[in-house]
Amino acid sequence: MDEQTYTVGQVAGLAGVTVRTLHHYDEIGLLPPTGRAANGYRTYTAVDVARLQRVLSWRELGFDLEQVAALVATDGSGSAARDQLRAQHSQLLARIERLQAVAATVAKTVEAHEMGINLTPAEMLEVFGEHDPTEHVEEAKQRWGDTDGYREAHRRTSSYGKEEWLQIRREGDEIPAQFAGAMQAGQPADSPEAAAAAVAHREHISRWFYEVTPEVHQGLAQMYVADPRFTATYDDLAPGLAQYVSEAILALYR
Repeated sequence: MDEQTYTVGQVAGLAGVTVRTLHHYDEIGLLPPTGRAANGYRTYTAVDVARLQRVLSWRELGFDLEQVAALVATDGSGSAARDQLRAQHSQLLARIERLQAVAATVAKTVEAHEMGINLTPAEMLEVFGEHDPTEHVEEAKQRWGDTDGYREAHRRTSSYGKEEWLQIRREGDEIPAQFAGAMQAGQPADSPEAAAAAVAHREHISRWFYEVTPEVHQGLAQMYVADPRFTATYDDLAPGLAQYVSEAILALYR
C-alpha cells in the first residue's frame, strides 16, 4: 500500500501555519517535501509532518531557523543539541522573569488607576517606593466600595498628581512618627502631645481622602488594633504603637 501523502495546503492546515511558511522552509532546506505531484505541487508524508512538528516546537522555544536546522538534523540529540538547549533554557527563564515583572507592574498600574491613583509606574515607584498601594484593593472594594467615604476618596484622589501624592506620603510618614515620639517620651495616650497627633491624623485623612467624623475616627482607632495588618504597620515603627495610637484617638472623644 502506498504511503499516504498530503498537499501543502493540508499540511498547513494540520500544523496551523501558512502555505507561505512551508514554501519558505522548503526553499531554505529546512523542510523539503518528500515528493511532487504530477502537476508539480509539493507533497508531504507523515514523516515530513512529524519533522515539521519538531521544527515548530523548537521555534516555539525561541530558537532561530539556523539553530532549528541543526537541532532537527541531529533529531535534538547529542552534546551540541544539549548545550543549545541549556543556553536557550536559561534565556527563556530570564525572559519569563522579565515578562512576569512587566506583567506585575502593568497589573499594579491598572489597579492603582482603578483606585484613583493616576500615576505612571515610575511615579508610583517614586511616591510609594517598595510599598504597594494596591495590595488590598479588592478587599477595600468589598468592605467599603458602597460607602460614601470610599466614593469620595476615589473622586478626590483621581485628580491628584505626583506632587499631591508626595505630600500625602510625607504627612503619612510624619504623623505616625509624631505618635511614636509622644509615646517614647513617656507621654500618656490622653496627653496634649498625643492629642495633637490624633488631630493631625484626622485632619490628614479629611484633607486628602474623605471627611472623618468622630464616629469614623473612632472606628479607625478600633481597626488599628483589631486588624493585625494595621497593627503591624504601626508596631513595625515602634512596638506597642498601634495600641497607643488607638487609645490616643479614642481619648479625643471622651
